[in-house]
Amino acid sequence: MKIAFLGLGVMGFPMAGHIVSAQHQLTVYNRSPQKTQKFLDQFPKASAAHSPKDAAENADFVFACVGNDDDLRSITLGERGAFSSIKPSSVFVDHTTASAEVAQELYQNAQKSHFHFIDAPVSGGEAGAQKGKLTVMCGGDQKPFQDALPVIKTYAQKCILIGPSGHGQLTKMVNQICIAGLVQALSEALNFGTQAELNMDAVIDVISGGAAQSWQLDNRAHSMLNNHFNHGFAVEWMRKDLGICLQTAKKINTSLPITALVDQYYAQIIQKGGKRWDTSSLIQLLKSS
Repeated sequence: MKIAFLGLGVMGFPMAGHIVSAQHQLTVYNRSPQKTQKFLDQFPKASAAHSPKDAAENADFVFACVGNDDDLRSITLGERGAFSSIKPSSVFVDHTTASAEVAQELYQNAQKSHFHFIDAPVSGGEAGAQKGKLTVMCGGDQKPFQDALPVIKTYAQKCILIGPSGHGQLTKMVNQICIAGLVQALSEALNFGTQAELNMDAVIDVISGGAAQSWQLDNRAHSMLNNHFNHGFAVEWMRKDLGICLQTAKKINTSLPITALVDQYYAQIIQKGGKRWDTSSLIQLLKSS
C-alpha cells in the first residue's frame, strides 16, 4: 500500500517509523525540513514530499498528526493541502487532538470529494508511540475504519471505533478530563505522604495493588517525587486540550469544575517556566507552597 504521513513531531515521528518498519511504502511531509531529513536518515526506505498535496497524491491512506485545529486545516485545505490531491475512496486518518467541530467539518469535506475521513486521536504519550502501544479512539464510518485498522495496528495496541464523525475527538476529551483530575489527586497524595514523612517507595508499592492504582500512579509517581518532568506530554499541549474540553462543555451545557481548576493550575506551571514540563509537574505547585 502507498501511505502518506503528515507531521513528524514527538508522536508522528515514531508512528510513521512503525509504518515503514511494517514494510509499507511511505511518503512523509513535515513543516520543518530538518525533521523530515532526520526521519529519512533513520528510515531511508521512506520518501519525502514538499507539500501535503504532493504527499497525499495517489496514496491509499493518508495519516496526520499535527498540533491543533489550525494546523490541521493548513495541511488539508487549500491549494497545497492534502485534500486537493487525495484520490477517491482513499482514507484520511487524523491523529491530531483537535475539536469535534473540525473533525466534522473535514469529514463533510471528504464526503463531497468521495474519500473518507476518520478522526482518531491517540493516548499513550511519546513512550506509547515509540513502543507501538498507543490507544486510538476513532470517529467515522465502519468500512474505512476497518480498512485502515491494519496500518493503525503497527503502532497501536488498542483501536476502537466509538461512533460517527467527531466521536473520536469527544472520547479524547473524556480521556484528558480523567487525566487532569487524576494527576492533581496524585500530586496531592504524594505531597501529603511526603509531608507526613512516610516511606513513599513503600506507600506507592502497597497502594498500587489496590483501588488507587492507575497508569499515572504506576508511571509517574516516582518521577514526580524526584522532580523529573522531562518526559511525556507537555503542559502547554495539555492546556490546549483542556481548553477544547472546556469550550465543548459550554456547548453541551455540562459542568467541568475540577477540569477548570486544574487548567488554571497548569497556567501557573507555565508562569513558572514549565510549559514544556510533563503534565505530572502539577506537584511542583504543592511543593513550593
